[in-house]
Amino acid sequence: MKDTKNYYALLMAGGVGSRFWPVSTQSFPKQFHDMLGTGETLLQKTFARLLKLVPEDQILVLTNAAYNDLVKEQLPQIKQKNIVLESAMRNTAPCILLSALKVEKENPNAVMIVAPSDAWIEDEDAFVNDLQIAFDAAQQEETIVTLGIQPTFPNTGYGYINYDKGDSAFAKAVKRFTEKPNYEAAKEFISSGDYLWNAGMFIWSVQTVVDSFKTFLPEMYSLLNAGKEFYNLPEEQEFIDRVYPDAENISIDFGIMEKHTNVKVVPATFDWNDLGTWGSLYDKMEGDGGGNAIVNARVIATNASGNIIRTEGDKVVVLDGLKDYIIVEKEEVLVIMPKSKEQDIKEIRNRVQSKFGSKLG
Repeated sequence: MKDTKNYYALLMAGGVGSRFWPVSTQSFPKQFHDMLGTGETLLQKTFARLLKLVPEDQILVLTNAAYNDLVKEQLPQIKQKNIVLESAMRNTAPCILLSALKVEKENPNAVMIVAPSDAWIEDEDAFVNDLQIAFDAAQQEETIVTLGIQPTFPNTGYGYINYDKGDSAFAKAVKRFTEKPNYEAAKEFISSGDYLWNAGMFIWSVQTVVDSFKTFLPEMYSLLNAGKEFYNLPEEQEFIDRVYPDAENISIDFGIMEKHTNVKVVPATFDWNDLGTWGSLYDKMEGDGGGNAIVNARVIATNASGNIIRTEGDKVVVLDGLKDYIIVEKEEVLVIMPKSKEQDIKEIRNRVQSKFGSKLG
């Protein structure tokens, strides 16, 4: 059996998921919802998936301080010391460095996966196999390893990884990252066959993490490393609350990934969906026979297809002549809009908040 004592996971669970409004809100984001009606929330599913390889006490959940109680409620097995609470929204780089410094203090030989809490992966055995390959590569040299997804269409909402297909290693050399290209560029990437989607999962040794921040984000490193004596102790949170708001607001992609010279990618053998929009959720759900995806609703549909319907309390919904629509209810809000306009949901949420009050967002 593989020795996993040095395996750690940083589970990022601080996002708002505004494109899943009105179900996902500032006070109750999508990672804490059972979006697909499976009986488990996205956070619970991701935690259980990581447990297949990473010891329970070596999984850290990175989240906003406002969500601490939600994390403890949904993951009662996790200790408070393993919940890393951001006192301000500062993108992915600061919270990853903060967590890495905590891990380094506990185990300087650690290798870690950084993983979002809201992705959907069905073939979990394939995920574990690919993750094992990535852990092995990260242990052998000072490299960053990412898991790349085989693209199926020219999606402009994902980052792309240009990699060396001729590399014979399981973890293949990365040439460059491109963050959210335009449609024409995405089409070229797909047709070339030399690109993978960036799933936002990174695997590296804790020493590689720390050294990368020292090199590419030295001010952030100095700011957060100043609290090394407090990490994993009761004084930790007071230090975080005091200095964290001063950290630069920057993603790990821009801050580290695009600058590092030794990056590898393991082409994933598992299926993946980032569940970023209602349309992506529709793609992962079984239809009702007429092509409608349904959560918590009883539907009678006539000449209606391609719709996603979600209600509270298992309501009866009658549809006639409606195609490719989002129909979602949450408390005081009912949204009915074409799936083709799903990218506008964040702006619509802002308009609703502005007119009717922030409690609706």
